[in-house]
Amino acid sequence: MNLMPKLAARAEAGRPVRCALIGAGKFGSMFLAQVPHIAGLEVAAIADLDPERARQACRTVGWDESRIAATRFVDSGVAAAELDGVEVVIEATGHPAAGARHALAAIAAGRHVVMVNVEADVLVGPVLAAKARAAGVVYSMAYGDQPALVAEMVDWARATGFTVAAAGKGTKYLPAYHRVAPDEVWSHYGLTPEAAKAAGMNPQMFNSFLDGTKSAIEMAAIANATGLDVPADGLAFPPCGVDDLAHVLRPKAVGGQLDHDGMVEVVSSLERDGRPVFRDLRWGVYVVLKAPNPYAAACFKQYGLPTDSTGLYAAMYKPFHLIGLELSLSVLNAALRGEPTGTTRSWRGDAVATAKRNLKAGEMLDGEGGYTVYGRLMPAAASRTAKALPIGLAHGIRLKSDVAAGQPVTEADVVLDESQPIVALRRELLEL
Repeated sequence: MNLMPKLAARAEAGRPVRCALIGAGKFGSMFLAQVPHIAGLEVAAIADLDPERARQACRTVGWDESRIAATRFVDSGVAAAELDGVEVVIEATGHPAAGARHALAAIAAGRHVVMVNVEADVLVGPVLAAKARAAGVVYSMAYGDQPALVAEMVDWARATGFTVAAAGKGTKYLPAYHRVAPDEVWSHYGLTPEAAKAAGMNPQMFNSFLDGTKSAIEMAAIANATGLDVPADGLAFPPCGVDDLAHVLRPKAVGGQLDHDGMVEVVSSLERDGRPVFRDLRWGVYVVLKAPNPYAAACFKQYGLPTDSTGLYAAMYKPFHLIGLELSLSVLNAALRGEPTGTTRSWRGDAVATAKRNLKAGEMLDGEGGYTVYGRLMPAAASRTAKALPIGLAHGIRLKSDVAAGQPVTEADVVLDESQPIVALRRELLEL
């Protein structure tokens, strides 16, 4: 709670925190909208494949021409990461291979990394985090995105003496969504294809939110940051509103739906018949606490926390997250405190490519949110044993075997290009 005094001291000393943003999409634009209102924080460079598009993004969010003129616009993320005077590099491309490449360049240049790119983090994050630690720089989750918010809640719960029974987020989910293709996605969002196109919305990206891929990736990231366990059979997406979190997300032994305390899970805002859940958590995050003793359990009730029938389990939640509008907290924590807002610490969960339909040898996989596969959460140990193909490598590669609908794709089913740096990084992860 003292970031602003620290930042003010830097500003008064003529040493503003200077960052580079790689990727000026929605998340990056939301961050850029806030920067002019945070004295002492500057964006030294913005990298985008189309620098003019990035300049226009700045105008759209309210930057004046003098601020735009004072900013470097480049088409290379590596160049932005290596720019003199940059302290923090924000990787917000969403592309796993590019994200890893940019993070490595930033670490090599002695820059802190804020990894908005959770796809890259889940694919090779433990390796990147280890390299950052060895270089003495911060490798951080992006505050405002759900994994960092959940990691913060878990840390708070443990630091105050509670057992974490469960932690995660809400989403809109039905089992049939796992099979949805990009050209079918807009009806599930209540949009026409024409309206979505006019708004610049990418159907494959939005389909990854719907088909379960994004949930799998984010829960893997949370498990890897907090040490929480991953369900052996993947996410169950139980329908659950905020009033029932403590009842549903407790162990089966006491009437809940979890295998044991200490797990990640996503709750659905829809009942299985499609009816809306009462007081759903579609846009929010949660943590379920277990009291360490009867006295603490009594305090849950006294202070109004929603509890289960035993009184031992209680839930806390945030109903919303503001993604890029909150991103500056990660930048400032890295630069001013030398601390991440959540970071990968171990390999606990993986998001593996799973067939949406019966796939035939010779077909080309089209990755996250596409027509062929979706990402399914799997314990890292099980993924290693099965040699499962991570969803982050499942784009633009050809199948050499048939894969039945609902089955994970394995490395034996595809032809991987071992010369690709991202594949080499994944091999490093498997050897950890």
